[in-house]
Amino acid sequence: MIGPDAGPAPGLPLVGWLGGWPVSILSLALGVVVLFVFRRGLPHVGWIVGYLLLLWLVFVLATELRAPLLGRGKRLVLTAADYTIQTLYHNLLLFVLPSYYGAATLDSPNIVFPVIVGAGALVTAIDPWYRRIVHPRPGLNHVLLGFSIFAALNVALPLVGVRPILALEGSAVLAALALAPAFRREGISGWFRAHALAVAVALAALILVWYARVLVPPAPLFLARAVAARTVTNMEPVDPADGGVLPAATVREWGELAAYTAVYAPAGVRQPIDHLWWRDGKQVAYVALPTPVMGGRRQGFRTYSRYTDFKAPVAGRYRVDVVTASGQLIGRLRFIVTP
Repeated sequence: MIGPDAGPAPGLPLVGWLGGWPVSILSLALGVVVLFVFRRGLPHVGWIVGYLLLLWLVFVLATELRAPLLGRGKRLVLTAADYTIQTLYHNLLLFVLPSYYGAATLDSPNIVFPVIVGAGALVTAIDPWYRRIVHPRPGLNHVLLGFSIFAALNVALPLVGVRPILALEGSAVLAALALAPAFRREGISGWFRAHALAVAVALAALILVWYARVLVPPAPLFLARAVAARTVTNMEPVDPADGGVLPAATVREWGELAAYTAVYAPAGVRQPIDHLWWRDGKQVAYVALPTPVMGGRRQGFRTYSRYTDFKAPVAGRYRVDVVTASGQLIGRLRFIVTP
């Protein structure tokens, strides 16, 4: 990876110039192209895997060959490898960013994760920033590598039918194991010790992501539609709330409310979900939906729950959190019952 000894060679002003804004502009342009391809649909798992394999392969080669190449004065080769790694970082993070943004809820803690992904994509796009922030800090570079692998795998694995929580845990383990070459470079003698440390880090990551799972959107799952209604018939809402507002008198007359939600999931995913009902910031009901979300439907898998325990005052600000069985927030339905 990029280290303090990997800067542009003295006496090569062209290399230094190319390592500034021209490369940044090119990287941003490539990123926009990648983003445009992605936004035409879900990211293709082959693209993600290809980026990951290429990133890890270049990383391993640059790590293992750095000392011999420096000894032979082949600094330009290392500079090219470092720029390749930087560009792969950028494109990979930008490739998965819309998926995380689409799965995040703006007023929940999980919005933090796409912000971090976006920050990583931006820093790796602007070469002068990257050289000042990441370039002189090998440790930070290794963190960026692990985070990029984790973020990409966490989107890719559900695309092949892996449940989001298993994808989350598996991505953390694989990202940690992929850092073994970095650990060996940092002074650990032999591959055995480097892999042993990587396994220890993987176990720690496994525990960490479990407790921090609420901070990660269950990408690429997202809430395709959500509406409050009087009831649901033939999996369609009946008398949906106009503009998300209902009079209290109407709710008392109905005697119940239904939260109708359509959840998109990739084909092959079978994901149990729950509805958590809240009124004025206090949880009033928990409903474990009997039928799990079945992935593959373009308009989302339709589900609903009912709430009947209306106690005075009925009026208030309501929300229904749609969460996975492991507690990751997919999305929220909000509506107001007026006095």
